[in-house]
Amino acid sequence: MVSKRDYYEVLGVPRDASSGDIKKAYRKLALANHPDRNPGDEEATERFKEAAEAFEVLSDDQKKSRYDQYGHAGVSGNGGSRGFNDVSDIFEAFGDLFGGLGGGGRRGGSRRRARQGESLQSSLTIDLLDAASGCTRTLKLARHKSCSVCHGSGAEPGSNPETCDYCGGAGQVVQSQGFFRIQTTCPACRGEGTIVRKKCDDCRGSGFELEHVELEVKVPGGVDNGMQLCLRGEGERGPRGGPPGDLYVDIVVEEHSLFHREGSMLTCRVPITYTQAALGTELEIPVLTGRDNLTVPAGTQPGEAFRLRGQGMPDPHGGRRGDLVVQIQVEVPQKLSEEQDTLLRELAELEHADVSAHRKSFFEKLKDYFAPHDDADDS
Repeated sequence: MVSKRDYYEVLGVPRDASSGDIKKAYRKLALANHPDRNPGDEEATERFKEAAEAFEVLSDDQKKSRYDQYGHAGVSGNGGSRGFNDVSDIFEAFGDLFGGLGGGGRRGGSRRRARQGESLQSSLTIDLLDAASGCTRTLKLARHKSCSVCHGSGAEPGSNPETCDYCGGAGQVVQSQGFFRIQTTCPACRGEGTIVRKKCDDCRGSGFELEHVELEVKVPGGVDNGMQLCLRGEGERGPRGGPPGDLYVDIVVEEHSLFHREGSMLTCRVPITYTQAALGTELEIPVLTGRDNLTVPAGTQPGEAFRLRGQGMPDPHGGRRGDLVVQIQVEVPQKLSEEQDTLLRELAELEHADVSAHRKSFFEKLKDYFAPHDDADDS
């Protein structure tokens, strides 16, 4: 468990500091570590959260009293310090202390929270060889951008959005039900805090217009079906000036005519004749980079497999490259020449193997059919 710093130490005030001094110290510390002033600085963000947690306790008389008496144990759990995991929660709680800085107050209420844009999804189809070596492909995409006429305000040029009368610009309304106070999104402005009375004709008040873009997508070697690439910041634009969403690209790898893939392992089925299997041979086989030679020893059995190390698919995460397994298939000819038939029957006699009787050809059968008639005519 990570120990917390003393809240008075965090804000840099003495234990007998007045509420005004505590508020002043917190505002100074929060502005110094504000995310808008320290983009990308995670340490500043953590100090920003730490200061908010300290201020939440020390600015509340009851929580402060428990903290002074019992320390952090007195304000943990229900009724104590809630902590802040998201800086946007801090803006909602104490945003009015930050003035015009991002996350701070607005006229008529708290500042509307900027949201990240929606994520988009697309797909990309490549063949196995491209998946093995990696490639770059152009992806065509339709998404939205700020309206070029109203510049994202949604209002007709020459007019401006007006503060929502229902929520006073807060974007939220609070309803009391007995002992409970429920905060909900304003039904009039839908949380925007403003209402567009005269909507832009081009975007109909949405503030966005459709654009068609082409993106270069770099596909790493070793990708497989079902894998997904994430292009940060290439999704929809964020409302209220928020950051854009992401684009997720689903990868589809087409089946190959020669190679069957299972993860990083490839299998290739190679047909050979029974004489090659019995006597042995040298084969030229396909590999991802072109061709290679394989020695098939004499007596190779049907279905026997030979493993070529490192000739399979690469690992997209940088691991060991897979193997290529060559599986031997012995083909039995469906038709034999007369010479092949004779030689095989001689081989069968040497092996004392029972084989089907020789089948006569049509002309041989025809000769046998006419033989009795020819003998009668001769007599």
